[in-house]
Amino acid sequence: MAISVQGKVAIITGASRGIGRAIAEIFASDGARVMLVARGAAELEALEASIAAAGGVAAGFRGDVSRRDDMAAMAKACLGRFGRIDILCHNAGIFPTARVEDTTETLWDEIHAINLKSTLFAVQACLPAMKAQHHGRIVLTGSTAGHYAGFPGLAAYTASKAGQIGFSRSAAIEFAPHGITINSVLPGTVLTEGLAALGEAYVSSVGRSIPTGRVGDPKEIAHAVQFLASDESGYITGQTLVVDGGQRLPLTPAAAVI
Repeated sequence: MAISVQGKVAIITGASRGIGRAIAEIFASDGARVMLVARGAAELEALEASIAAAGGVAAGFRGDVSRRDDMAAMAKACLGRFGRIDILCHNAGIFPTARVEDTTETLWDEIHAINLKSTLFAVQACLPAMKAQHHGRIVLTGSTAGHYAGFPGLAAYTASKAGQIGFSRSAAIEFAPHGITINSVLPGTVLTEGLAALGEAYVSSVGRSIPTGRVGDPKEIAHAVQFLASDESGYITGQTLVVDGGQRLPLTPAAAVI
């Protein structure tokens, strides 16, 4: 049986670039109707037009995931446009760096508002519609850094991503009687716009430290999300799916080189 989200209605936050854009494009090409959520109007309009030109169905919603009212309005807009909410792909997130001794309260609060508090708000907004139809798929974009690894300067970020995983495990138990699953995809290093901006030499050096010999493509993360958003994944909930090319496996850097 083919894994598919055809005919489903999906909300995708952080949809304007990187992994979120890849999710939106793959879902739309598979026949899902997608609501694209981001803060940048121009980027949303460009993506909506691109998906439409490729024969897909998409609608843009400009909103801030860290604001409860915006997430409520997002769900209302999706129901008004498409009549239902089958899938929530909560992908929006930020990862500014700061050593622990340099992390200000303002920075800590910003990271946790966008990465963690937003998870509560987005899920709360979509939950009534999913419960009413006794079906739903919630997929969070987490990070291997939030569960298996650490990196200097990312303590606030990894704390927020660890919080997402803890949230999903308890939420999974609450949602299961309503036919709703919630899972997390944990990407390793992926060639998003931010990574590409660091230069080809840096990207290549990172790739050499990964057993597969390269960094990931956003589409590879999107396909994992697609599986967890499909009907075929209905017996999976509260779980994490690592998509990292084996990045976290080597015991030492030398072990990644065969």
